Amino acid sequence: MSESADRSGVRPEQPAAVPWQIWCSVIAVTSAIVGVHWDISWHRSIGRDSFWTPAHIAIYLCGVLAGLASGSLILSTTLGRNEAARQASVRIWGFRGPLGAFLSAWGGIAMLTSAPFDNWWHGAYGLDVKILSPPHMVLAAGMVTVGLGALILILGPMNRSGGGLHRRLHSLFLYTGAAIVVFMLVVTMEYLFRIYMHSATFYRVVCLTAPPVLAAVAMASGRRWAATSVIGIYTVFLLGMQWIFPLFPAEPKLGPVYQKVTHFIPPEFPLLLIVPAVALDLLRSRAGRWNRWLQAATAGPLFLATFLAVQWPFASFLMSPAARNWFFGTHYLDYGIPSTSYYVRNLFFPLERTPAEFWTGMAIALVAAVLSTRLGLAWGSWMQRIRR
Repeated sequence: MSESADRSGVRPEQPAAVPWQIWCSVIAVTSAIVGVHWDISWHRSIGRDSFWTPAHIAIYLCGVLAGLASGSLILSTTLGRNEAARQASVRIWGFRGPLGAFLSAWGGIAMLTSAPFDNWWHGAYGLDVKILSPPHMVLAAGMVTVGLGALILILGPMNRSGGGLHRRLHSLFLYTGAAIVVFMLVVTMEYLFRIYMHSATFYRVVCLTAPPVLAAVAMASGRRWAATSVIGIYTVFLLGMQWIFPLFPAEPKLGPVYQKVTHFIPPEFPLLLIVPAVALDLLRSRAGRWNRWLQAATAGPLFLATFLAVQWPFASFLMSPAARNWFFGTHYLDYGIPSTSYYVRNLFFPLERTPAEFWTGMAIALVAAVLSTRLGLAWGSWMQRIRR
């Protein structure tokens, strides 16, 4: 017995452990975000040579792990006699379990269902012309749902606990929020390449995807630097992918081959979302008691203005020779990109044909930032109340 227990007569409280199902869900989400970037790199470097690539296995491992964790929780809660677990559960179709477990289960089923559909699609139509093919949309919906399920699975015990357990769960909550940002930006990747960074479409897409997640996670977290932490994790993850992939050899197995490739092509340099994330955290520390619409009407323009202020000139830098190195990675080119393309020539692609069309698009981006932030605040307010 410890000295403190000898004096007080009470054994010191032992720190509660994070349930293994939560760890399993977090590992599942990690497997998905690594696997999907690995798979995109595989397509850009080698081509689609087989369904059973390591990247595909990593992606679908997410569905297996999510099913294992959620199925275990649902069955143990439904068939077990743990009254506390039953009280911290919801009832769906006669089964009982945490809400996040049901979401993860549905997401995992969607992911595994998409696998034979994707294999058939490639057999029937060949390579994907676009990222957003029908089987990929089913897969993306499943991955996002698994991520949301993991987020809510963490929230239940996080909102009920305190002390060391709460801190550990909060860290996993922020990490999972960052994974959802990664998911959202992968789904919209076709509009986020650097050749589009001087277009209104690029800013409109970012304003629709990032602000709702940042607003929701920051509100549910309650910590001052929550949004900054989420984007910090996103940035570190993308930098890791960018710097690690080129260390491994690869060569194209499909034609036509327009660019010489000798190693895996990494994702592009992460978006500079860290600046608007810091700005949003600073605003939230002062505007926490404001009306939700007033918060959204302030945070939305702030997000767009700060992101535009840093990403626009940074995009010009990415097009310059100074960015063609291992750190920024703009010299990495897919084997299938012709030398005449805007991407190879480091030129911005004019998605908007006239200044009027551009400014109309930017006005839409501003409205999108406000509405998506308001949606995120509502989502965050709901997550604050989750207990099961």
